[in-house]
Amino acid sequence: MCNMKKNGADGSCNFAKDNKMVTKRLDIVTDRVVKYMIAKHISLSAAESCTGGMISEKVTGVAGASAVYAGGVCSYSEDVKERVLGVSRETLDRFTVYSAETADEMSAGVMRLMRTDAAIGVTGIAGPGGGSEEKPVGTVYVSVRYKDKKTVRDLALYKEYEDPDREFIRIAASAEALEMLEQLLRGNESEAN
Repeated sequence: MCNMKKNGADGSCNFAKDNKMVTKRLDIVTDRVVKYMIAKHISLSAAESCTGGMISEKVTGVAGASAVYAGGVCSYSEDVKERVLGVSRETLDRFTVYSAETADEMSAGVMRLMRTDAAIGVTGIAGPGGGSEEKPVGTVYVSVRYKDKKTVRDLALYKEYEDPDREFIRIAASAEALEMLEQLLRGNESEAN
C-alpha cells in the first residue's frame, strides 16, 4: 500500500498495490494533453530518466499522437544525458544528476534535438535504493517547456505519499509532468487571449 499523507480531513487514502487511482489519473491527463496538442498543432518530445520511457509510452498510446509526438530519449545514464541531450558536465558535477538544473537541461536538450515546440525532462530517484537524507527516494525533478516558457519543479513525492514504491513513483511522476505541461500550455493560451 502507498498511503497518501494529505487527503481530506482525516488524511486517510489508501492506494491499492496496483496503483489504480494514479494510473487512471495518468491515462486521463495524457489523453487530454495529447488531444489538446493535436488540436493546437503543438509538437512534443521527452527526455526521461527515472520514468524510464513511461511518458513516451503513454503519449504514443493515444490515437493520433503521431501527429505531434516527435520522440523521446530514455537517458538513464549520465553519459547519455551529457552526450545526447547536452547536459553539461559542470551541471552534473555541481548539482548531480538528481537536480532541477539537470531536468531543465534535459528538456532543453531534447527540444533542440527533436526540434519540437514543447518538451518534458524528468530525473529523480525511484528507489528502492539510491536515496539519501538530503534526496530521499521519491525526489523527482521535472522540467516542462513550451517555446520560450518553462516550469521546473521538485515533485518531492516522498512528502505527499508514505512509502511509495518504484512503480508508483514512475506513474505519479509521469502524471505530474504531463499536468505541469498542460498548465504551461493552457497558461500560454490565456496570455495570448
